[in-house]
Amino acid sequence: QEGMPQTLTSTSMFTPCSFSPHLHTAKEDEQGGLIFQDGNLTSASLDALIQHLIPTTDYYPEKAYIFTFLLSSRLFIEPHELLSRVCHKCIEQQRLDDPVLDKARIRKFGPKILQLLTEWTETFPYDFQEERMIGHLKDMIHRIAPCDEAYWKKMNQLLQTLNQKLATLSHGQEGIVKISAAVSDKLVAFKSKPPSIQREILSVCSDPYTLAQQLTHVELERLSHIGPEEFVQAFVHKDPLDGTKPCFSEQKKTSNLEAYVKWFNRLCYLVATEICMPAKKKQRAQVIEFFIDVARECFNIGNFNSLMAIISGMNMSPVSRLKKTWSKVKTAKFFILEHQMDPTGNFYNYRTALRGAAHRSLTAHSNREKIVIPFFSLLIKDIYFLNEGCANRLPNGHVNFEKFLELAKQVGEFITWKQVECPFEQDANIIHYLHTAPIFTEDGLYLASYESESPENQTEKDRWKSLRSTILGKT
Repeated sequence: QEGMPQTLTSTSMFTPCSFSPHLHTAKEDEQGGLIFQDGNLTSASLDALIQHLIPTTDYYPEKAYIFTFLLSSRLFIEPHELLSRVCHKCIEQQRLDDPVLDKARIRKFGPKILQLLTEWTETFPYDFQEERMIGHLKDMIHRIAPCDEAYWKKMNQLLQTLNQKLATLSHGQEGIVKISAAVSDKLVAFKSKPPSIQREILSVCSDPYTLAQQLTHVELERLSHIGPEEFVQAFVHKDPLDGTKPCFSEQKKTSNLEAYVKWFNRLCYLVATEICMPAKKKQRAQVIEFFIDVARECFNIGNFNSLMAIISGMNMSPVSRLKKTWSKVKTAKFFILEHQMDPTGNFYNYRTALRGAAHRSLTAHSNREKIVIPFFSLLIKDIYFLNEGCANRLPNGHVNFEKFLELAKQVGEFITWKQVECPFEQDANIIHYLHTAPIFTEDGLYLASYESESPENQTEKDRWKSLRSTILGKT
């Protein structure tokens, strides 16, 4: 009796290891569809790739293939169109249109098509926000259900899980506090007044370990909403072989990815604002030291995104020009961190640290050791260069599958990381502050910085003067 393919929880599906060519020994598939090299699928026509995705009574595609193809196919064909073609081919191949169904045969095929649909809904739930997708799904089940009662139950389970997942995801998107942009340049005027008007980070959380843990909460929460397909959709260009229409006519579905980049920028500016705000040099130095400790703890946790945002905030000119303030800071720890995130050699040091964290994650015994939060804009940049660096299609019109295996490897690793449960207790008060505390614009930061330590040269003096008049209305 044919065993059910297991559903995925582990990372197995995301490591495109050996693709055993399905019944093909020659370098080139006899149908001229799939081309293998050393047992790895390297290229094929889109039709052959779609065929390779479709289960039969005695074939089920490998997990790594399913993930890679579902991830990359959207560069050539919209998901609803792909699912429609998969369903049509199944109906044809399994003769699901026949007035009398071959029940024995369909009982062999049924579990496999259900498994494929389950994997699709689990890994790319956002695809199913479209009515058409759900339509194809239900139609398929209605055709096979007469052969086995259990298929109805299976479908209800699948749809329930999917609805829950989509509800959680959309709730999460709304739940993220709408980040107020720079409402706060007016705060500069408060610098001379008692600080009670503006709460500052140290009054909300004075323990660097706690803040690093709450930042990790925010990061993992935001990561959990990013669908793997967003990495591919961010780079959807017109496919030259598709005539005129770009593959995605609707707006690019990358809102979670963009929201995450905005959060990084907000954290940079929040750090800089907190440092430039205090009127006294001693307090500013204290805030800098506090953030250095927070950044260090982020590094230890494996939260490289917050770490990089904090370092970037400290390196903004309005902060780095505060020479008198920095002279009061024990900077040795800061230089160590900066060295870790040094961009030289294409971020060599950071990449080494990231590999270390990724390795720790694989052998982890606790959720805490599993945490890997990559420096996100670099991950996007890597994926961007991978995408720009080689063509989606080969000159003969074949899909360049080798490229997509590499893409799936990078995105797949990220998917594993984003599924980690945050082990730290959540502090709603601190998280609210991180999302809503007012931050300066760049101009506001410069003005606050000049108010703290006077301009050193003519250029700074002129800038200070113009900022005082535009922001404070003073001459």
